[in-house]
Amino acid sequence: MQYPYDISVVIPLFNEEESLPELVRWIKRVMHAHEFSYEVILVDDGSTDRSWEVVTDLSEEDNAVKGISFNRNYGKSAALNEGFRRSAGEVVITMDADLQDSPEEIPALYDMIKNQKYDLVSGWKKKRFDPASKTIPTKLFNAATRKLSGIQLHDFNCGLKAYRQLVVKSIEVHGEMHRYIPVIAKWNGFTKIGEKVVQHQERKYGTTKFGLERFIYGFLDLLSITFVSRFKKRPMHFFGTLGTLMFVVGLGITIWLILQKVFQLYANGHARDIVSQPLFYLSLVAVILGVQLFLAGFLAEMISLGANRKNEYLIRGRVGSIQK
Repeated sequence: MQYPYDISVVIPLFNEEESLPELVRWIKRVMHAHEFSYEVILVDDGSTDRSWEVVTDLSEEDNAVKGISFNRNYGKSAALNEGFRRSAGEVVITMDADLQDSPEEIPALYDMIKNQKYDLVSGWKKKRFDPASKTIPTKLFNAATRKLSGIQLHDFNCGLKAYRQLVVKSIEVHGEMHRYIPVIAKWNGFTKIGEKVVQHQERKYGTTKFGLERFIYGFLDLLSITFVSRFKKRPMHFFGTLGTLMFVVGLGITIWLILQKVFQLYANGHARDIVSQPLFYLSLVAVILGVQLFLAGFLAEMISLGANRKNEYLIRGRVGSIQK
């Protein structure tokens, strides 16, 4: 299949007016040095500074630069998802707009996708310039993701990644799921996932846009993506199994209590009332929860069969000849 470009560089941004001109010039130097055909897609995630004006100016100066502007801040996942939809390159490279990711890594990442046949390559910032308050939670987050996903990457959240075009057209990211694109890709059948040590640079302009709360949200999203990946198309397998198990346990306890009372009446002529025993109420709760979980699985199954929802974001402007 013939692609319009060798490389599409997708860059989500939020209030990065100072770094954008330098970043685009740097990318241009690297691309021209290696004779790549390319496009740069800058996705402005509702910036409140002059970022969109800068993107517009850069696009007028260089037709390889294209821009999308959201009407409000939707988050990095939304920006990446929209950039993926519009990309037309054989290999798609993502990087952050803050100059902490080096465009000099692009040729090697391209080679791993194009010639070494990886589906996805994630950068690993082995040496970081971030404070301990950020690096320690990141290490814990990465360890938990490796354990749950089975993907042996050191840095899931590195913004510098390379993808085969088919991968980005086959996945959809929303919420805070950008951290788990390798996990989403794996569950979609793209299992050749590699890693490359990349250079991490100190932030030159502005301040970080992320706080510690992202690690809490990140862990919750990890549980969510793990569940959805495994049971999205068969929710009854999860809810139905739990519901059936709880129903059987509750029913079994109830039968045992009844048989115990019958035996005591036969042996002693008197027995304790079943309803006066706490175990009876626990069994009753188990039966009720079992039925509810089973019904939840049935409803989820019906919803999944009819669901065809796609992410839609309100876009206030586009610049450059961008794929629709």
